[in-house]
Amino acid sequence: MSPNRWIELTERNPEHSSWYIERFRAMAASGDDLAGEARFVDAMVARRSRVLDAGCGPGRVGGHLARAGHEVVGVDIDPVLIAAAEHDHPGPTWLVADLSELDLEAMGTAEGFDVAVCAGNVMTFLDPGTRQLVLRRLAVHLRTGGRIVTGFGAGRDYSFAEFFDDVERAGLVAGVQFSTWDLRPFTEQSDFLVAVLTPSTE
Repeated sequence: MSPNRWIELTERNPEHSSWYIERFRAMAASGDDLAGEARFVDAMVARRSRVLDAGCGPGRVGGHLARAGHEVVGVDIDPVLIAAAEHDHPGPTWLVADLSELDLEAMGTAEGFDVAVCAGNVMTFLDPGTRQLVLRRLAVHLRTGGRIVTGFGAGRDYSFAEFFDDVERAGLVAGVQFSTWDLRPFTEQSDFLVAVLTPSTE
């Protein structure tokens, strides 16, 4: 089994996490719109919903959702990114954990979530052997009626067809699909996929 690709990247370049953090801080300071994913999720759920930001990075998505009035728990495997999330976006609960081993109840967070969002190409950074497992672990943490939202681009060694196979094998159903976070339809020519997943009732 190959290692998590984000960990591989940071082991090759120990400054990568810091570069990533400062990149998004600079974009925010320049007024770039960094909240597209958060607006998408906010539109899916009622105010004061519980949101799991899976692979939260430095807290860009979860921080916006918390300011919109939701109860957010963010999880990332990289402690440097979690430290940045705690600094830049106080309020949510930010935790260091591997999504493939996610057990929030054991970490003191037993209540389920209305939605789990996995944005920022997180699915493509996972150890390929754990992708199905991660989807299953996210589903375990949902409340009844909860949903998972994923978004990632093409050309990252994880085809959309492989993803849909993993979704089915993880006991999930792919519902609506878009090619962008601003709701443009997904087509065979799309180079990005946003998918809303629900646990299978079978």
